[in-house]
Amino acid sequence: MNDTPQANSKQSLPEFIGLVALLFSMVALTIDSMLPALPAIGSSLGVADQNETQFVVSLFFLGFAIGQLVYGPVSDSIGRKRAIMAGLLLFGFGCILSLVSHDFETMLIGRILQGLGVAGPRTVTMAVVRDRYAGRGMARIMSFAMAVFILVPVVAPSIGQLILTLFNWHAIFIFLIVLGCIAAAWMTLRLPETLAPENRMPLSFRRIGHAAIETCTTRAALGYTIAAGLIFGAFIGYLTSAQQIFQDIYAVGEMFPIYFSVMALSIGVSSILNAGLVDRFGMRLLSFIALSAMVLISILFFAIELSIGHDLPLWAFMVWGVSSFFWVGLLFGNLNALAMEPLGHIAGTASAVVGAGSTMLALIFGSLLGQAYNGTAQPMLAGFAVLGSLGILTMLITNKGLKHGTIG
Repeated sequence: MNDTPQANSKQSLPEFIGLVALLFSMVALTIDSMLPALPAIGSSLGVADQNETQFVVSLFFLGFAIGQLVYGPVSDSIGRKRAIMAGLLLFGFGCILSLVSHDFETMLIGRILQGLGVAGPRTVTMAVVRDRYAGRGMARIMSFAMAVFILVPVVAPSIGQLILTLFNWHAIFIFLIVLGCIAAAWMTLRLPETLAPENRMPLSFRRIGHAAIETCTTRAALGYTIAAGLIFGAFIGYLTSAQQIFQDIYAVGEMFPIYFSVMALSIGVSSILNAGLVDRFGMRLLSFIALSAMVLISILFFAIELSIGHDLPLWAFMVWGVSSFFWVGLLFGNLNALAMEPLGHIAGTASAVVGAGSTMLALIFGSLLGQAYNGTAQPMLAGFAVLGSLGILTMLITNKGLKHGTIG
């Protein structure tokens, strides 16, 4: 592997954007393509309680949370390509372990390793873009890459369903292994190393520790990380139990990927609109509006379900999902940006701590919400209302200590 940066790379801009989009998208593909296969995996590996199949999704996030803490500082020391390649290799090993698993415990270990591995390309690719571009150039690259990234949750369940129909759940892991090999080969052959040797920093645990402590003791960073964890937790709760809700309650069969994609598309639309709305309202006000709207919508539909004495009809559940997820799409980026706002001088480590912290919190809340599934949509509706309300309370407490809009 060539570790010497090549400013004048023969790699075209469209090719670079395509590679960035692929590396970004591996997280969503690894999660969402698996959703249609959860019942088959549970049946094949002898899982008695259907709720336990949710761990195929939630434990992936455990590995992903831990991985975010590792790859950023490591890539600053050994270079971007080596860090990404290490992640892809670990991801591939995790996929192989899940592929050959004969018990549920081995499957879950493989999923943890997949999350730990794919955190590499997801985390370090952002640094690659930052190494090569700045300002408007970086914004342009990221906007193109994110447009592709947004489409992945829309198509990934359909890919998983198609593979499941033609083959079996094992073939989904073969698909992920092939995808990882394509990404590794493409990066190795076509992406120049973007971090010059003279710009690399020694792997200092003391420096990383100081930056992590500063992140955790900065009011805005801590408060908005907690808020992001609460909202992401509601979303993980939905991800882990979506297949059960659509199949057990609404019996949509092989149409599940379509309904899931419609909700995912709602998040994509709001993500696209976010930049213009932030310019108009600002991140704090827009986040407060989005949280309030999500909570009110969830309370309304929860009250309707209680009043009618049975589950919402499918169309009503879809109305709740599309409208709620539109506001969730506005929160993902803004809450993380608010957490990072005062930490530009330690952006690399701070980004890792914020990302890992919010994901770990989300995993806790999301697992509790997913495991609360009881054959009705009530836990999901109530969970979004409760976690959203806690998010509002966290924002209010955080903002109370920030005088005149400053961060400290």
